[in-house]
Amino acid sequence: MKNSKIREIVIPTLSLFLICLVATALLGFTNRITEPRIKQLAAETEQKTKAEVLSTADSFSEAKTLEYDGREYTYYEGTKDGSLAGYVFSTSAKGYGGDISVMVGVDAEGSVTGVSILEISETAGLGMNAKNESFRNQFAGKNSEISVIKNGTPSDNEIQALTGATITSKAMTKAVNTALELYKIAGGENNG
Repeated sequence: MKNSKIREIVIPTLSLFLICLVATALLGFTNRITEPRIKQLAAETEQKTKAEVLSTADSFSEAKTLEYDGREYTYYEGTKDGSLAGYVFSTSAKGYGGDISVMVGVDAEGSVTGVSILEISETAGLGMNAKNESFRNQFAGKNSEISVIKNGTPSDNEIQALTGATITSKAMTKAVNTALELYKIAGGENNG
């Protein structure tokens, strides 16, 4: 009687252990095979995004970091024919559905050249409209603190909020404003 109870426990436990062991080994093997390709694709995407937000640059420095407001940020110097073309900053801000991570290009004179969203999880049909080029293009050419308006025509350093997504609009603006502050710290004011 005792032997049958032990078998009822040991055999299923041993079976589950072996299944888990095989599954873990297969996942590890798959990860080892795909990891280099995933890293390569991430690097290619990052390079493409840098070229998109700072199209005047023909090459970029290795990643650099600087601290602002108690956080560390990554940035790149973009050059054209050996001369500074501008900077690309990776920043983020808290949106409605979580952090919104962006890459922002700022030219050598301190004007935003482009904004690309790296990560966003906002409400579909509202906040996700921040991905639209028409919204992101509002930041181009801005060179000092940007604010958000809900109604009316935006002035020089204002953008029109997305309908029904003011929190998302303000988060995007905060992330771009952070990039403009980082430009000042990175020495951009001395290069312009």
